[in-house]
Amino acid sequence: MGRLIKAFENSVRAFRKLASSEAAFQQELILLVLAFPLAWPLASTWRAYAFLIASILFLIIIEVLNTGIEAACDAVSREFNIDIQLAKDCGSLAVLISIILVAGIWLFALADALSRFASSSL
Repeated sequence: MGRLIKAFENSVRAFRKLASSEAAFQQELILLVLAFPLAWPLASTWRAYAFLIASILFLIIIEVLNTGIEAACDAVSREFNIDIQLAKDCGSLAVLISIILVAGIWLFALADALSRFASSSL
């Protein structure tokens, strides 16, 4: 149980650090907060609602991992190194792919909601 408590404390420390100093993480937290009320009218089911929220959480997970990669790389060396650049670029690519995934999911949900709305108003 002590190990679980320590892991929780470490996680809270990381959350506080990222929430106070990482602009991308802050923006994604705002996106998550906005997603809760915005996803409801778009979703046709609870499952769809959960999927919309989960997509934002997935993006946040990737951002956290990317920040961890960058921090580890910076701890090794701040001088230019082709391997460190590749590691950082791969983390950045993972975030970009996640953003594209989230955008696709939300656009699909929006199109579905508009389709339902158009069908019900006929």
